[in-house]
Amino acid sequence: MPVEITWWGHATCTVVDSNIRVLTDPLFANRLAHLRRRRGAPPAPDARRADVALVSHLHADHLHLPSLARLAPGTRLLVPRGAPRAVPGLRRLTHLRLAEVAPGDETVVGDLVVRAVSARHDGRRLPIGPHRSPALGYVVEGEARTYFAGDTGLFDSMAEEVGPVDVALLPVGGWGPYLGPGHLDAGRAAQALARLAPRSAVPVHYGTYWPIGMDAVRPHEFHAPGDEFVRLAAEYAPQVTVHKLGHGEGVRLEVAR
Repeated sequence: MPVEITWWGHATCTVVDSNIRVLTDPLFANRLAHLRRRRGAPPAPDARRADVALVSHLHADHLHLPSLARLAPGTRLLVPRGAPRAVPGLRRLTHLRLAEVAPGDETVVGDLVVRAVSARHDGRRLPIGPHRSPALGYVVEGEARTYFAGDTGLFDSMAEEVGPVDVALLPVGGWGPYLGPGHLDAGRAAQALARLAPRSAVPVHYGTYWPIGMDAVRPHEFHAPGDEFVRLAAEYAPQVTVHKLGHGEGVRLEVAR
């Protein structure tokens, strides 16, 4: 059975494996604080349908309470351990089945096993304040093993902690003209690809949101990361097939075990 991946924009993807729908970092807004959706229509209502939703860290463009509130009653929601304490609004989402996870934790969802893995990223809700929750990635294992990196920088034990995977959903950009530490740009994402050595990869987290009033500031940082990742992936990891998707586009991947 193939795995199906749809990219809705930013870090929001639907992964369908073993007839289970997995939604990553749901973000359905046209505007978020100073950010405006510049490319791609907001995800269709079907994007909100999921058996389980995964939140990688507490930043508002990844843990977006209004988007989570639109998920169907009974949807399972995995969040980093400590998230409800740091983001009290999570406690009001009583229609969701919330669970807190940390690196190494495994959650069974139907025929899938979802394993939380560590990420190298600032997991705080605000720029200041204590670290109350770890930033996470997730490995979804069913017919395929799919790695959703969330936001992360490169780190030495990445391949060891993630383990063998068939598909990697890797961030290759951001929402502003500069990426701080704890992020992958197109070049670092290509290096991560070489370390992970999956069969396939999908670039995410670029070309969707951009700060209001900064349209003319380094616009190539908004438009270019996807194409740059394709180019560099061919250099660093030529054995990996890269699927560069448009907003709302999907790909079916046959996985041979």
